[in-house]
Amino acid sequence: MAREYRYVSGDGHLEISPEQWRHWVAPKYRHLAPRAIEMPDGSTGILAENSAIYLREEHSPGVDPADWDREKHVNLDEMPGGGPPEQRVREMDLDGIDAEILFPGSSTRMWDKISDKSAIPAIFYGYNEFLAKQYCAVAPDRLLAMGVMPTTGLVDAMAELEHCAKLGLKGIVLRSWPNGSTKLKPEDDRFWAAVTEMDMPVTVHGLPTPRGGEYLASRICIPFTSQDGVVASFLAVNGVFDRFPKLQVYLAESLICWVPAFFANMDVFFKKYRFQYEKAEGLKPLERMPSEIIKEHCLWGFMDDRFGLELLMLGYLPVENAIWETDFPHKPTEWPHSMEQIERIFAGVPEAQKRQLTAGNAIRYFHLDAAESTEMKAAAAHASA
Repeated sequence: MAREYRYVSGDGHLEISPEQWRHWVAPKYRHLAPRAIEMPDGSTGILAENSAIYLREEHSPGVDPADWDREKHVNLDEMPGGGPPEQRVREMDLDGIDAEILFPGSSTRMWDKISDKSAIPAIFYGYNEFLAKQYCAVAPDRLLAMGVMPTTGLVDAMAELEHCAKLGLKGIVLRSWPNGSTKLKPEDDRFWAAVTEMDMPVTVHGLPTPRGGEYLASRICIPFTSQDGVVASFLAVNGVFDRFPKLQVYLAESLICWVPAFFANMDVFFKKYRFQYEKAEGLKPLERMPSEIIKEHCLWGFMDDRFGLELLMLGYLPVENAIWETDFPHKPTEWPHSMEQIERIFAGVPEAQKRQLTAGNAIRYFHLDAAESTEMKAAAAHASA
């Protein structure tokens, strides 16, 4: 049944104890899955092979930043955003949020360090089973978790992509290139072909990439420190978007204020460096500037970014390319006062564009079954008048 979506957050996180999901990992590998212990101060410690114990720094949402303390840590089961899915739904209601795109928590990186490499994809498989069959099942039209791709190579990524599609997850998140490394490779085309054939939404959140002058894609990004910009550059400069014209990628939690300057600068550098790098890397010359390609294929997540919205309203970034987000329960969140943030940063933004940024773009990109609200109809009528 179609749901009315007024506010869809394009980025939230599941900072939850592994005790909520580790039983979904196959028994053969369950002993290697991360586990939680209670620390002497009552906080949660997460343990996994070859990793230092993970403690989440205290910054519970809704607490005055003046009271945050880097020497204190949280109990995940007791913090906002850390409990069961029923709690998460109540927290969304309190904040006025109709749905959240959900990404894994910070401790996920621990999985990659486990010695038994056959266990790693099994842990990802079990986690994604938990997302679809337990956590998101409580409110499948509101809790929209991204299936997490393993970092152990293309074969495992392809298998988990198929698994996530069968589970009905609303999208997938890459934490490495599909080949499992920080370098984009030709073999990854199998993955891009599969996601476009499935029409599976692709997201990126914290994908490490090469920096500096080794590659053309990273060389033209040198003045900018954003990891997401380099990801977009690699996909454009290496011809992935040209080979797969239907492919789009959502880069969560990236902000938008820097993107117009990034576009202008990368094109200037591209014109200067392209020839020597195309020869050295064997790249097929692009027929357009990389910024033109990226504008057609990438969406960017933003939070408290009034300046970015002003640039967007001036036409420096297509309104179709941005999705508002809360980042709950991480530090930047305004929970439970997101509606106040929206009122502040969207002041003066036309209603039709506001609705597109706070719900419409997410509805379109993640294929949500949305009932058109009275407000959305009015905004659309105003835009076409």
